Amino acid sequence: MVSLNDSVSALSGVGPKRVTALKELAIENINDLLTYFPFRYEDLQAKDPSELTDQAKVTLKGTVAAEPVVTRFGRKKSRLNFQLLLDDHQIIPVTFFNQPWLRDQMEVGHDLVVYGRFDAKRQSLSGMKLLSSANGAMGSIYPANKEIRQATIKKLVVAAYDAYAPTIVDLIPEPVRVKYRLLHRQQMIHDMHFPADAVAAKAARRTAKFEEFFLFELRLQIMKQQDHTLYGQELTYDLAQLRAFITSLPYELTGAQKKVVNEICFDLKRPVHMNRLLQGDVGSGKTVVAAIAMYAAMTAGVQTVLMAPTEILAEQHANNLARLFADFPVNVALLTGATKPAARKVLLPQIANGEVNLIVGTHALIQPDVHYRHLGLAVIDEQHRFGVNQRQALRQKGAQPDILAMTATPIPRTLAITAYGEMDVSIINELPAGRQPIKTTWIRSNQEANMLQEVKTQLAAGSQAYVVTPLIEESEAVDMKNAQAIYQRFQAEFEPTYRVGLLHGRMKNDEKNAIMAAFKANEFQVLVATTVIEVGVDVPNATLMLIYDADHFGLAQLHQLRGRVGRGQKASQCILVADPKNQLAIERMTTMTTTTDGFVLSQRDLELRGPGDVLGRKQSGVPDFKVGDPVADINVLSVAQQVAKVVVTEPNWAEQPANLAVAAFLTTTAHQPTTMD
Repeated sequence: MVSLNDSVSALSGVGPKRVTALKELAIENINDLLTYFPFRYEDLQAKDPSELTDQAKVTLKGTVAAEPVVTRFGRKKSRLNFQLLLDDHQIIPVTFFNQPWLRDQMEVGHDLVVYGRFDAKRQSLSGMKLLSSANGAMGSIYPANKEIRQATIKKLVVAAYDAYAPTIVDLIPEPVRVKYRLLHRQQMIHDMHFPADAVAAKAARRTAKFEEFFLFELRLQIMKQQDHTLYGQELTYDLAQLRAFITSLPYELTGAQKKVVNEICFDLKRPVHMNRLLQGDVGSGKTVVAAIAMYAAMTAGVQTVLMAPTEILAEQHANNLARLFADFPVNVALLTGATKPAARKVLLPQIANGEVNLIVGTHALIQPDVHYRHLGLAVIDEQHRFGVNQRQALRQKGAQPDILAMTATPIPRTLAITAYGEMDVSIINELPAGRQPIKTTWIRSNQEANMLQEVKTQLAAGSQAYVVTPLIEESEAVDMKNAQAIYQRFQAEFEPTYRVGLLHGRMKNDEKNAIMAAFKANEFQVLVATTVIEVGVDVPNATLMLIYDADHFGLAQLHQLRGRVGRGQKASQCILVADPKNQLAIERMTTMTTTTDGFVLSQRDLELRGPGDVLGRKQSGVPDFKVGDPVADINVLSVAQQVAKVVVTEPNWAEQPANLAVAAFLTTTAHQPTTMD
């Protein structure tokens, strides 16, 4: 019995070598092949030369008016010339280069359909291929590689459709298909490959996008449902103790923080595994929310950990949490790769016996020799900087500990629906009282003198400044500012009145930590650095951020860098120094100066650069959809997500008649969505 899961080797002419070539294109079975859709179409409808533009790719239909002539020149080079008599009696000279064999398909007086590039000045056609009248008005163009030609793909698609069309069943439940006026799957696949016209192609693509998004979101919702059915730890925290801790904080929580705390505490009490993403803008107060969650867990008698991506950030978190919990029964420890062997030897038994109940660290937290007495809650800071393996290893350190992932890179709705679709999402969209907006300006490099004067003004007022460059040292490959050169220049400009420090990624961790500590203590007034300071560095006295070659950074990264200032009570500003060479870079600079809303910026960054560039191609969490674009087609994606949610929340949804086909499809297909969890 034939099935869409049959290997492509079931088709005639597909041997081991071709199977390997197709696998390179992610085509392994018949369904893969039938959903390997064209990325564009050529208009093959015959045109009248009077309506053609110069150098347009066109189709002309006529009669061979004279004997074709093949002229050979050079090695393996040839030119085939003939005249095509059109219906209006106009004669168009046609030339084919290096395709002498086409001569055998031409006979004087016989009709011919030719596709090529039109030369309006000479009223001639440079032929590209001959078409049969059965080709239709739309020519499908497929992504191909050097191992397998497009013509071969097209031939295999035709063979697969002819043989397997009767086995194609609808995956979208009938009520949904009718409600949204979608095509039957068999019709959709046919019209994606062989559309009669542009209207049919558009309708097929609309259905294909919805189906692709729907299947993806259905898998995510199933994962989310399964995650919620996992037996978790029911953490019955002490409400009186928790309220006492919140009351001890030196500030009132914002409304957004209170809402998120309630969401997290509700999850902690449930006997199911929490998998929650906490996202909020720079300075929105995520860390104090995490501290409240961790204290709630600790009053229930379990240990908590906070994992950060860098040692600098981990140490900063440990110091801040130690201050917050100074008057409470919390024993905070720091465990990173920089922890000395002697200190580590003392600390590990304390973690294992529960003497330490809050451990802050980096990847060191998940090393094989680190054992916890009872891990109940794991907080992951800057979630997108950790991969799948680290997350899984942390979960395996306890009996399904609750997970609270945090990110200061606001995730636009598109990425939240795709990369984090299986997680519950909490958002802090309100800044604490007293935080002043950061004034952002963009200057060209020829205005640098005015900028340096502003630095002197800020330093004279007792403030400090960051200076960020894209490179550590001079590069022959790119013409951009580097930290070494700017450091020397600023030393000459400001010392000995003010001290200038240097920080970059090639320094040893001890050296980096010492420099940051010195800057925080105001031993340096100016810190020249690379993006190593992008995340988590907290120096309230720093009020000025200068960013050289700012057009080489994405909006989200610029926003993170800008967030290093404005952390105290003083007014702060960010100056972008850039000479953008294209409109895209100009738009980024303009956007930075018009909004400080991280959610607005992240959505704009996504639109300008795409998901892989926003979060990093390997860990963006957004799959490479075949036909859908999660940014451009966000409305379709949103509807697909809502439909998927409704489907999986039905009791025994997979056994409902309308869902049998899609449930079977999901069971038999091995493709799983790429997510960041």
